[in-house]
Amino acid sequence: MGVMNVSTYGFQMIAARALGPREYGAFAALMNVTMIVGVLALGLQATAARRISSHPDGVSEIERAILRVTYRSAAMVGALLLVLSPVVALVLRLDSIASAAVIGFAAVPLTIMGGQAGVLQGERRWLALAMVYVAAGVPRLVVGAGIVLWQPSELSAMVAVAVTALAPVVAGSIALRGVRLPRSSAAEPTGPGVLGEVARNSQALLAFFALGNVDVMVARNVLDGHDAGLYAAGLIMTKAVLFLPQFVVVVSFPSLSSAHERRRTLMRGLATVAAIGAAATAGALLLPGLAMVFVGGSEYAEIESRLWLFAVLGTLLAMLQLLVYAVVAGQGRRSVYAPWAGVVLVVALGALSDTPDMLLAVVVAADTLLLAVLVTISLYLARSPVVVEDPPAVGEGV
Repeated sequence: MGVMNVSTYGFQMIAARALGPREYGAFAALMNVTMIVGVLALGLQATAARRISSHPDGVSEIERAILRVTYRSAAMVGALLLVLSPVVALVLRLDSIASAAVIGFAAVPLTIMGGQAGVLQGERRWLALAMVYVAAGVPRLVVGAGIVLWQPSELSAMVAVAVTALAPVVAGSIALRGVRLPRSSAAEPTGPGVLGEVARNSQALLAFFALGNVDVMVARNVLDGHDAGLYAAGLIMTKAVLFLPQFVVVVSFPSLSSAHERRRTLMRGLATVAAIGAAATAGALLLPGLAMVFVGGSEYAEIESRLWLFAVLGTLLAMLQLLVYAVVAGQGRRSVYAPWAGVVLVVALGALSDTPDMLLAVVVAADTLLLAVLVTISLYLARSPVVVEDPPAVGEGV
């Protein structure tokens, strides 16, 4: 995951330098749409990992059900995004519909990767899962950066993302051709049961990703092209700090499903994420010039003094991510309304912003408030054991 995140970060940094503020602002907006669409892949991964971990006797049946739903979902979301590409282009104020249409092609392999990764995570096949993550990052840095440097434009950058998204699918397909466990009579429900849980998990994760990405879309509509590009460049720091402790979520997820481990795991996870974020924020505050090199260089010098605030935002989002995954692990539904409220707050107050600084202050304040609310709710709910349903009813939620 470290290799994947560093490689992805490197690609973003090269793209920022090659495209310049205006083109990069459009590309960043497109990437945020891609990340929001990617919650379906994360929902598939979370569903597969949770079901396989909870019901190891039915691995082969669960795997077949997950992969069947994965391929169908990938085809459907890809087609839907192609149809909606004119709408995406209009909302993001793009110069070409083609750039928006590429999101539809990229969504297919990205969705398939989610289902494959979930199966490998649930089966605890860590080496194979690691290879999928490496394949998701290195080709994007090597091949994707080459495409962007060869033809620097928002369209070529999106084509690079779509083309390199095929690599982890190939790696996952090779890993899943191995020997599977024999059929079990104690199988979980398939088809509609899997799809229903994927939908609920994706809704929870969509709330988080909408919260983490809606601000760049607000920036595209309330700031001029230059300022929107500056804000998007600052978000490179935010995304770096968000993705840095992502391994904490992967390691913690199985324990978050346990009534006896949930509270301790959540508190330790939040403390670990906060410590990593604090270190990154201190680095951005004390060494802003060095941090600027990793964001985009001299063209974005206007935001150098505020990079530490973007790191604070990344820390808040990383902690919120762990809390949302705790909701998914416990198959709860009510807590998901809090992130959606945060999205509404960011959009409503962000629409009143007329500078990158004002928008950043609004987003940091909204996320801080949301973090306090979710921590309070999570600690309260952790006092009671998580309700574990019988296998036939798994996915019904509470």
